[in-house]
Amino acid sequence: MRLTEFDALTFDCYGTLIDWETGIFDALAPWLERHGVAASAGEVLEAFAQRESKQQADTPDMVYPEILARVHTALAEHWGISSSDAEAREFGASVGNWPAFADAPEALGTLKEHFKLVILSNVDRTSFKASNDKLGVEFDAVFTAQDVGSYKPDPRNFAALLDGLKGLGIEAKRILHTAQSLFHDHVPAGAAGLATAWINRRHDQEGWGATMPVAQAAQTDFHFTSLAEMVERLKADLVLSPTAT
Repeated sequence: MRLTEFDALTFDCYGTLIDWETGIFDALAPWLERHGVAASAGEVLEAFAQRESKQQADTPDMVYPEILARVHTALAEHWGISSSDAEAREFGASVGNWPAFADAPEALGTLKEHFKLVILSNVDRTSFKASNDKLGVEFDAVFTAQDVGSYKPDPRNFAALLDGLKGLGIEAKRILHTAQSLFHDHVPAGAAGLATAWINRRHDQEGWGATMPVAQAAQTDFHFTSLAEMVERLKADLVLSPTAT
């Protein structure tokens, strides 16, 4: 299989394009330090993942900043510390401060020359706009949890993606879903019949980070450790298929 067989790349944003784990930990660390919580980054991210996924499942129509605020309160209960309304709201509004992965803007610019680029993200429109400013590319379509009314891995999100791209004349077999999270993306994308590219940002780290574990590894069609590596593969595939895309 070659990357040149596809017309559209559908991206998860947080964890794939935006370094959400750094953003999450940097937003929580000062608060935890003030309260004397000595937890490693891995412990913080694991606690976050458990509470975020539960909150999203319990309140699928809640916008993401409010999800994060509720998670902040739940984390406070977990560690037996306080979470003021202001602190919870501040965490909820922190998405726009989460950094882009260093390779993402340039890689997206190159990929844009060959594919339609689409976002399918567990976020709200306002938060995504702040992240998009860091990525420096105009996406051809954006599907957020706010638009769909549910959060990945709910199959409704992928159904909405496929319906939306069908309206743009893009067939499912010409879509490559590109993401880090096996839990949020690769398992449900595979169930929806999509080909997938795993951007394994955590390839040199232990644990699952800010995502929930999956019972067994998802089947993926491509495996890269960065978006830059994906671009190098595209360049090689273009040599083999010079008339493609």
